[in-house]
Amino acid sequence: MPIDFTLKAYRQLLIALKQSDYSFYTFEDWCDKKAQGRYVLLRHDVDLKAANSLAIARIEAELDIRSTFYFRIVPQSNQPEIIRSIANLGHEIGYHYEDLSIFKGDTGKAIEHFISKLDYFRQYYPVRTICMHGSPTSKWDNRDLWKTYNYKDFGLIGEPYFDLLNHKQDQYPESNLRYFTDTARMWDGLKYNIRDKFTRKQDSNDIIDGSLLPALLSLHSTFNFIDWLKTKPDQNTLMITTHPQRWTDNYSEWLIELFMQKLKNSIKKHIVKMSSISD
Repeated sequence: MPIDFTLKAYRQLLIALKQSDYSFYTFEDWCDKKAQGRYVLLRHDVDLKAANSLAIARIEAELDIRSTFYFRIVPQSNQPEIIRSIANLGHEIGYHYEDLSIFKGDTGKAIEHFISKLDYFRQYYPVRTICMHGSPTSKWDNRDLWKTYNYKDFGLIGEPYFDLLNHKQDQYPESNLRYFTDTARMWDGLKYNIRDKFTRKQDSNDIIDGSLLPALLSLHSTFNFIDWLKTKPDQNTLMITTHPQRWTDNYSEWLIELFMQKLKNSIKKHIVKMSSISD
């Protein structure tokens, strides 16, 4: 049985997407209305192990694919030479912000920090899009910073959770967007998912939880995903989010990541359960 969450498996997924006639665009491209036809928006949240992101960026460049990498400010993610190398490969760089969590809900300090770090990342790339970090152990949702401020006042054109993953059907032709994320080291990890969810606003004001869609397809592993793509599915728009620290060909690192993910899944499942009780 093939081993999942290796760079080899990731390369196979990209090839399957290309063979299923998908084009690739960055989130910045989508915001600029450049995405057309049958396409996938490929996003990477660089939470930890920045070197893994460079390995993924190189694979994508070899396959003539551009994607979006969102970097946190923490040292595990913020590695200047790696950020610069990924930008030089032609990929988009964005800020994976968590300012409200860092400052425990203090919006004044959070926005000052946000502006400073946005300027910092603009050393490497003319950052025009941002994406929140879920901060699963924090009670603060980093997106709530925009209840007080407007990120578009800072030369930004998009944030996936506001501009793509939560929209009214009559506003975008991408109303049939299907969102896949490797949260919890699987493609159907809804029960471990705290904030990385796709909610689509309908005209009726009902909410469809789009993160349920992969589970309905039984896409648990990357190889399930690849098999689905081989059918040339009638699904023209995808967004795929990966966390590059999960993808490695180093067996020791792979085992450590597997163990740590099982531990994190146990904690996150408890958080999700307690959150549902409080609601």
